[in-house]
Amino acid sequence: MYLTWCIDNDLLAEELEDDCAEEIQQVKNRTLTGAAFLLHCCDGKFTTSDLNDLGNAFTQDYYNDDTAFAQEFNDYLYDYAQLFDIAITANYLDQDSLYRVANTWSHYNRIQEVITQRFSAWQSYQSR
Repeated sequence: MYLTWCIDNDLLAEELEDDCAEEIQQVKNRTLTGAAFLLHCCDGKFTTSDLNDLGNAFTQDYYNDDTAFAQEFNDYLYDYAQLFDIAITANYLDQDSLYRVANTWSHYNRIQEVITQRFSAWQSYQSR
């Protein structure tokens, strides 16, 4: 779902945009999921080469729970766990529950609101 948000917000690397323009449009039109895009266009791996500079900078700060930004505002997996009621004990996410959240557009709609709020907070955080 995070990759879907990156696609929706034009944070992909230029090469990936060129190579997978049709699939990107399908994700934006909601006829292809981000998970299917990941498998088809990224060989199942989401790496720094898939994002542009802005996408990588935000992802580094939001996806890594050790960053100052994530410690102040939460990291992606914590937000995801909180939103979908996944148990967190001693900084450990219940992996079974984590991957059982269905990859649906209704779930995406919920998490995309949170990611968008974090992105806005991150942009303000960067200008401090």
